[in-house]
Amino acid sequence: MYKILFMDDDYAIRFLYQSELEDEGYSVMTTNDVKGLFSHIKDFKPDVLLLDVRCGETSGLNILKEIRSKNRNMPVILCSAYDSFLHDTKDMGADYYVAKSIDLTELKSTIKTAFENLMEGEDRYSPRHHEHHSATPYA
Repeated sequence: MYKILFMDDDYAIRFLYQSELEDEGYSVMTTNDVKGLFSHIKDFKPDVLLLDVRCGETSGLNILKEIRSKNRNMPVILCSAYDSFLHDTKDMGADYYVAKSIDLTELKSTIKTAFENLMEGEDRYSPRHHEHHSATPYA
């Protein structure tokens, strides 16, 4: 079973994503604990990290930089209600980008693509470069 760690400051979004992704058969851990994120990564050992671009007072982009600086090259999917980050994701070190939406079709598709790439023999912690998708964010 694939493991997904999702960090977001919004409880309702965390609840929705966890419920929907567990229905898809994934093991999901959610958190809003920025300071404890690396401990969660170490303990939970996720296959994919879903990361909100704006995590309360902390920028998910700063967290992503810290992840990459520690040679943590696990697949990272940036999630945001704002599509302004779409074209900068490669520069930021993200593997994928999904605009938040109440329809999780694109998120599920992106996660499936990430796991298919893992199954195709890519090293779990080697850098990946993939096409990014966008969806109409909710307001």
